[in-house]
Amino acid sequence: MRDTSSVIDTDSELDYESDKSTKKHSLFERLYTGTGGFEIVGRRKLFYGVAAVLLLIAILSIAIRGFTLGIDFAGGSRIQLPADGVTTSQVEKVYNQALGHDAVTVQKVGSGSAATIQIRSDTLSREQTDTLQNALFTAFKPKDSNGQPNMNAISTAEISETWGGQVTHKALLALGVFVLLTMIYIAIRFERDMSIAAIGSLFFNLVVTAGIYSLVGFEVTPAAVIGLLTILGYVLYDNVVVFDKVEENTDGVLNLTKHTYAEKANLAANQTLMRSINTTVIGILPIIGMLVIAVWLLGVGTLKDLALVQLVGMIVGAYSSIFFAVPLLVTIKERFGPVAAHTKKVLARRSGALTGRATDAAAQRADAASRPVTVGAGREASASRPRGGEGPRPGTRPSGKRTKKRH
Repeated sequence: MRDTSSVIDTDSELDYESDKSTKKHSLFERLYTGTGGFEIVGRRKLFYGVAAVLLLIAILSIAIRGFTLGIDFAGGSRIQLPADGVTTSQVEKVYNQALGHDAVTVQKVGSGSAATIQIRSDTLSREQTDTLQNALFTAFKPKDSNGQPNMNAISTAEISETWGGQVTHKALLALGVFVLLTMIYIAIRFERDMSIAAIGSLFFNLVVTAGIYSLVGFEVTPAAVIGLLTILGYVLYDNVVVFDKVEENTDGVLNLTKHTYAEKANLAANQTLMRSINTTVIGILPIIGMLVIAVWLLGVGTLKDLALVQLVGMIVGAYSSIFFAVPLLVTIKERFGPVAAHTKKVLARRSGALTGRATDAAAQRADAASRPVTVGAGREASASRPRGGEGPRPGTRPSGKRTKKRH
């Protein structure tokens, strides 16, 4: 075991930021140097409040709105036709007139000559499918690859509810196994309190990302599930990096009395803050590019689902690893175990040192006020001693004459 009895508690970053007489680093200097200038742990109630609001919105959205399951999960019918001069509102109207009810979704997919109108509905019978195809062909006369109106230009596909249920079961099983393996890894990788905080951060990210996805109303597709598993892996990676720094900074802190565990953890959060920002920005740039190019220009709906869940998940993950996981770890440490006693000891020592310095300064001022005034080398005159004509008046300049000693 490492001997920490001889460790000297010197943290130039913490000492610099806590010294009121020194000039503070600027915002960007504190971001890049990680000097501990951002009070993250000390303002944990604020960040807990933000996390609570996000969780509340997510849970309410999941409970009230639920999820819009894609055809791969819910089953149903999918009808496609070329979007040459056809709008989604026109198709919705024809669908309602032909079958007497509205479609689940009608959206335009792709762009240019490859654009199509995709209709998703509940499972249709063969008669309903034929009726809808005839109505769509009569209304829009879709053309085939040869440029001729053709009924075969309208394609149909059926996915049974049984198949959709199997896909849903497998997706939930994959998600559950991934989360379980992640929790096992975290429990082995970190000590108990860090494991609890990391798992809490993982579930926070999972619930908030799912809630925002529900709130936006995008369809839950296999691509969205894959994206969710991807961002959970990102959150795990980010927590490992942050907690490694916390572990490094707090090594042997209980044997020292200069800084508290919370201050050391806050320094670790500051030192990894810029790395998390850089990783998040670099990660979301291609996702934004995917949204712009694939969705707006090409109209690929599956990429839209994948891009949204990754974009939300990475942003929420960066927040949770720094502003939720680290404060949660400190809260757990200060409520249970020796960290609470150590924090009280450090604060008491710090308070006693400040009181001692104030007492010493007051004593020095009192001593200086009562100290006798020096008149000449080796002779002193008290401030209350009357002065006669033999001695020079205070403040007079020396005459330059010396009194000769008579024998």
